[in-house]
Amino acid sequence: MSQRITLPKVIFGTSGLGNLYVALEDKIKLEIVTACIQYSSGQKPVVFDCAGKYGAGLALETLGNCLKMLNIKSEDVLISNKLGWYRTTELQSGTEPTFEPGVWRNLKYDAVQKISYKGILECYEQGNQLLNGYKAKLVSVHDPDEYVAGAQSQLEKDKRYNDIIEAYRALCELKSRDEVKAIGIGSKDWRIIQRIVNDVNLDWVMIANSMTVHSHPQELVTFMEELQQRGTIIINAAVFNGGFLIGEDYYNY
Repeated sequence: MSQRITLPKVIFGTSGLGNLYVALEDKIKLEIVTACIQYSSGQKPVVFDCAGKYGAGLALETLGNCLKMLNIKSEDVLISNKLGWYRTTELQSGTEPTFEPGVWRNLKYDAVQKISYKGILECYEQGNQLLNGYKAKLVSVHDPDEYVAGAQSQLEKDKRYNDIIEAYRALCELKSRDEVKAIGIGSKDWRIIQRIVNDVNLDWVMIANSMTVHSHPQELVTFMEELQQRGTIIINAAVFNGGFLIGEDYYNY
């Protein structure tokens, strides 16, 4: 368990900066980032959670550009980059990306999944490039549950799980060189987190769409209590089921 990080009670998500469900104007995105900085009650660093999957790198790119425009010092922000998706070719106008069609709006680029020792490092390097001078200090493997679930056989499931473990080996090496501060996981299915924490020493876990106002199963509560006893930081994401419970149009993301 890392003793070097203390996270605030509220962490700011950035999927909207990547055009999730709606393509916001750049000036509105800047206003959002400005408000996150302004209303953090003097808390430093301000923590942003991002991912290469969000708009095929658009969220990372937008966050970096907004922070640069606001003259925010690198030491005053702590950026989490959930890794596993890598920006690739430019899309033709009006073309849907090959990943999650119907979810993202007006994307310029496509992305491919890269979960392996080499692939996760490529995602990390590209993410820092997109952040325009800022660097992610919290890193994780993004949606390992979906990666394993995409396998067509038990043999492939085992191989994919090994890919995940190899990706974490790469992240642990980054941490050992002090290039990142802490290693975690972001997943919608908390059961894959339960499996991985027995194989990888994680500093933090992000549980999404699982411990919400609508759904809070006792077995998950028990697991979270176990994590707390281990000293593992828990980030609870999408507590309103992706905004649905506060009037948005989509249930979970």
